[in-house]
Amino acid sequence: MSFFWRRRILSDILEDIEELMKEIERTIMSELERFERHEFIPGRREVKGPIVYGVRITIGPDGKPMVEEFGNVRRIGRRPIIEETIEPLVDILDEKDRIVVVAEIPGVDKDKIDVRVKDNKLIIKAENEKRKYYKEIKLPQGVKPETARAKYRNGVLEVIVEKEVSKEEEEGTRIRIE
Repeated sequence: MSFFWRRRILSDILEDIEELMKEIERTIMSELERFERHEFIPGRREVKGPIVYGVRITIGPDGKPMVEEFGNVRRIGRRPIIEETIEPLVDILDEKDRIVVVAEIPGVDKDKIDVRVKDNKLIIKAENEKRKYYKEIKLPQGVKPETARAKYRNGVLEVIVEKEVSKEEEEGTRIRIE
């Protein structure tokens, strides 16, 4: 194959790539314009508050990766739906004698936060004129809701609930000697 033909083929390939890049740019710009007009939200034209979406990937107790989504963007089929309520990012630490729940809920005042334990669930609600948060966290069996206490500082809520410790756990299980 001559140099001319190789150069022509390379030129055609580069033109095809350039056209493909232009098409990708047009598609992205079109989607961004739809996003700005909120056309992707069925039945809603306006979103109150910020649009928040994120994922966290951790390794579960079984050694497999776990993907957790947070924010106020939900996927219904192939369409994203923006909800008014933001699901905060939450860490749950299962310690020896207590459960520690850490939730990120920036932008609200301490007096606008409602934290409750009901039916073995920790329920976090927070709301002001710009943001609304809600999260239900299933607690393990054997916690003492009356011992729950919470601290809120710099947008981070920390809730500590003590575990019930049975007498058998405290003293250990006696093993019969044969």
